[in-house]
Amino acid sequence: MTPDWGSAGDMDVRVRTAAFAFLTEQSALHGDTLPRSLLAQGFIFEGQRVPLLGPQGIFKPAILPELPLSITTAPIVEGKDRPYDDDFGPHGLLVYRYRGTDPQHRDNVALRLARLRGVPLIYFFGLVPGEYLAIWPVFVVGDDPGALAFTIEVEAKDVPWETAPDGASLVGEGRRRYITHLTRRRLHQASFRWRVLRAYQERCAICRLRHTELLDAAHILPDGHPRGEPILPNGLALCRLHHGAFDAHILGIRPDLVIDIRKEVRDETDGPMLRHGLQGFHGESIHVPRPAELKPSTEFLAMRYELFRKAG
Repeated sequence: MTPDWGSAGDMDVRVRTAAFAFLTEQSALHGDTLPRSLLAQGFIFEGQRVPLLGPQGIFKPAILPELPLSITTAPIVEGKDRPYDDDFGPHGLLVYRYRGTDPQHRDNVALRLARLRGVPLIYFFGLVPGEYLAIWPVFVVGDDPGALAFTIEVEAKDVPWETAPDGASLVGEGRRRYITHLTRRRLHQASFRWRVLRAYQERCAICRLRHTELLDAAHILPDGHPRGEPILPNGLALCRLHHGAFDAHILGIRPDLVIDIRKEVRDETDGPMLRHGLQGFHGESIHVPRPAELKPSTEFLAMRYELFRKAG
């Protein structure tokens, strides 16, 4: 059955449907995070290559007659400003900035037309340079020339219609707010993870394990702490074992970066995993990035170490 996307033409509908199917397939193969090279290469549709993004944020492949296929937010690069300050606004929806300052720029006009026709788009959120998270379908629902910004609504394909975990209705405004909350949290968590892993050269700060599939971005101050923000000074790259030990206060990290294993755990007799995976790191120093802006905060480490001491 052909989707009803307003007055979008048949070619437009078929290309978007194929693009969504391609992203579904690639996400099943690669997970949520997709390399830019794959997205820029795109897929073949009726003998023609269809890239999914390009150098500019508002992107229309040549095969589409009028309307953009995707919008992109550039990744955060530590110490540099992003070219456009896209973010979620107080109304809970994504505020996506115009290209440049001319509301009549052809890219802005094309995105405005996508809004009028109710056409779905793909949103690519840059996690780190070269890695993107894809959200689809999204719709342009607002246009504010004074603020040089569009408002984007997320229509998640995998959220059930009935109710949220708190019992709130997932119909109309309730559904939109819930989906937006999930999307915002998902984007921020994914961005935090990849920025931390890249800062630590995709290695555990304790054991130097390299496999990203087994690495986490651990919060120094927990997520629920008033200062537990997803920012690099509050992050450590840890493997699953050491992340679990850190969260359980079996392993502490002093402000001088020295590892402290709880005494009763050091005194246990078990097997090689305990001996080499935990006990052997007592008194060693963690490995941290060299640039000062990437290092963990000594203040945050001190606060977390106090929690470790109290737990012990």
